Amino acid sequence: MDWASIAGVVIALIGIAIGQTMEGGKLSSLVQPAAFAIVVVGTFGAVLLQSKLRTFVRGMKMLRMVFAPPPDTRAALARDISAWNLAARRDGLLSLERHMLASKDKFNTKGLRLIVDGINPDKLRQLLDTEITAYETEERLAVRVWESAAGYAPTIGILGAVLGLIHVMENLTDPTKLGAGIAVAFVSTIYGVGLANLFFYPIANKLKAIVNQNVHQQEIAAAVFYDIATGDHSRVIEERIATLMREH
Repeated sequence: MDWASIAGVVIALIGIAIGQTMEGGKLSSLVQPAAFAIVVVGTFGAVLLQSKLRTFVRGMKMLRMVFAPPPDTRAALARDISAWNLAARRDGLLSLERHMLASKDKFNTKGLRLIVDGINPDKLRQLLDTEITAYETEERLAVRVWESAAGYAPTIGILGAVLGLIHVMENLTDPTKLGAGIAVAFVSTIYGVGLANLFFYPIANKLKAIVNQNVHQQEIAAAVFYDIATGDHSRVIEERIATLMREH
């Protein structure tokens, strides 16, 4: 569990609540189901319109990675790289088959299989680079769901404000209905801007960081597979490991 992300959400909400209270307002005035429905449903409807269903669903599922990030596998990958290099130098490239069968990572399994199959190192690197590009493209399209939501939310909030003002204009002769219309108008704008800048943009940026880390690890692994296939010096692979273990 990423407690920093949870704390960020809590602090943002507390800040809004304290500010509203210090201004003499009531927290209940910020609770407007109609405004929430307009902004949230409208925003994700617009995002779904621009996205493929598969991409949209993937983007929604990635939300859990913000609060429960995938484990850091760099240390495990570094150990695997050392084992691959040692096995290839001591017992030959075919000895990597047992590591391939034991691997639970699809990318690493593919890289090891290409080595065992005797694929030309340059062709091997090309195939792995294509695999990385496909993965990165798919993941970034999913992350864009949240970036798009952040872009649409403020505008949908303005739409909600206009709808609220229309409701006000339709009921000028009935003062009892003016308050509700005005509340929806202003709170819709708050919801739109607040969700975009306090939630949607931060979610998108955190997911991009996670995707970047995963791509970085795949790029290191691809370089290592190329080094092993070409019989490069162990020192080169050690430098790859050192680069992998740097903080990002």
